[in-house]
Amino acid sequence: MDAAMLAGTVSTVLFAAANLPMLVKAVRSRDLRSYSASALVMGNVGNLFYTVYVVSLPFGPIWVLHGFYLVSMAVMLVLYAVSAWSRRPARAQDSGSTTRRRSSARVIPQA
Repeated sequence: MDAAMLAGTVSTVLFAAANLPMLVKAVRSRDLRSYSASALVMGNVGNLFYTVYVVSLPFGPIWVLHGFYLVSMAVMLVLYAVSAWSRRPARAQDSGSTTRRRSSARVIPQA
């Protein structure tokens, strides 16, 4: 194994190990409110474009690292979408009930 392959293997393990706790926490808690939807979408789109470059390279550590990034970013995006969908407010059954206003006049009870 040459120096470049060794460096690629070590960096792949380190990058994956650095991201794994974040991914495990997100999967366990299913709480992704602190994540940005636009960042997750852009990361996934970037990964798709980067895949074109990676597949042009000979098989090596970059394939493993990119595969990890593809899967982890896709999982994060799906979890974010599911959690956002489950947090959205329920629609009112009666459409008129949401437009009613309370009167600002005070009612004084009679003794």
